[in-house]
Amino acid sequence: MNVRRSAAAALAASAVLCVAASPAAAADSPSPKAPAPANLPSGLHGTEDPTYDGVWRQSLALLAQDTAGVTPARKAVDWLAGQQCASGGFAMYRADPAEKCDAKTPVDSNATAAAVQALAALGGRGAQVGKAVGWLKSVQNQDGGWGYNPGGPSDTNSTSVVIGALAAAGEKPEGVKSQKGKSAYDALLGFQLGCDEKTNEHGAFAYQPDKKGRFAANTDATAAGALAGLGKGMVVEPLGDDDEPVRALDCAETDSKDSREPDEAAAGAAAYLAGALKKDHHLMALAPGADKPAPDLANTADAVIALAAGGHRDAAAGPLKWLERNSAAWAKDNPAALGTLVLAAHAAGADPRDFGGNDLVQQLNATGPKPEANDPAKAAAASDHRAGDSDDGDPAVWWIVGVGLVAGIGIGFLLSGRKK
Repeated sequence: MNVRRSAAAALAASAVLCVAASPAAAADSPSPKAPAPANLPSGLHGTEDPTYDGVWRQSLALLAQDTAGVTPARKAVDWLAGQQCASGGFAMYRADPAEKCDAKTPVDSNATAAAVQALAALGGRGAQVGKAVGWLKSVQNQDGGWGYNPGGPSDTNSTSVVIGALAAAGEKPEGVKSQKGKSAYDALLGFQLGCDEKTNEHGAFAYQPDKKGRFAANTDATAAGALAGLGKGMVVEPLGDDDEPVRALDCAETDSKDSREPDEAAAGAAAYLAGALKKDHHLMALAPGADKPAPDLANTADAVIALAAGGHRDAAAGPLKWLERNSAAWAKDNPAALGTLVLAAHAAGADPRDFGGNDLVQQLNATGPKPEANDPAKAAAASDHRAGDSDDGDPAVWWIVGVGLVAGIGIGFLLSGRKK
């Protein structure tokens, strides 16, 4: 899922984004690491400061483990569930879950949506998932979208991760509307660059309009928008043997955001991503404090997931191979990055246990408490079962990020290069 950068994301990225890939800091070398608190919870994945990405990286880690046939440690799931406030929302990290949330608790849409996707996938937390979805609906903006913080202006990345959460919880995103009757898709499609923009930007998504109302193509937001347009979250079904060619927005006739369907928007976004990846097989980003752009592994992983979700096998193949060759240092000991790579490998039909010679699942497991069980055959059986049900348009098929994970700290699919 190159999505990212809200206020909290930017703060996290400055310390270390996008989808473990998450923040714009996701370049070809690890980001500077922020010191971790003295006493981290035993159920938490990762040893870096979780202030800005705890729930995000935990959700990605648990989702990736579940997708790979691993039963996460009970204490890891309990920690995530315990971060929920009485309102139903989640903050990225609460050091003492026993303390009641108040008006100063930084509850946000991204943490809440990521937690919904993870808890819904793992099962047994229906009441908490329902409460979280209720909170998300309560903070929907009048334009139909969501901002990072309640009341903040809508953006592509936050709206996209919430769409994924709604789908994971069994809701129909198009049916979730604001008091003014605007749906999540009304807001999402409003951020897409159409046929009145430069030809090489057709189909791209902007994170948000600038102060003058202009849109700038953003690969992070485009990967997020491509997934959301398909109604998917961080987890998508593995690619089949067939390839769905990418197709740009149809500008032969008058194209408008009002007439475009979500799947058409997703196809246009995939075409833009495929074009951006065609030459070097990776996306670029300017990390905080850097003088020039560098390869962005987080956004590249998000793009692979988005392309795979649309059935674009050929377009996803090159970037996936590039990640296999170049992601080891970036992902080392980084649960958000490892989780994103597991989800990307899964989506593209590759083996996350042999990813460029590395066992991503084993490395991910080592970042947190020992899993309850580790059964690769379980993942294959689950994938076969879900694939058999895929024709009915089950909204519980997931999205990623992702979302975007985190380069150093691991905010993720949704936080990385949002305002590049």
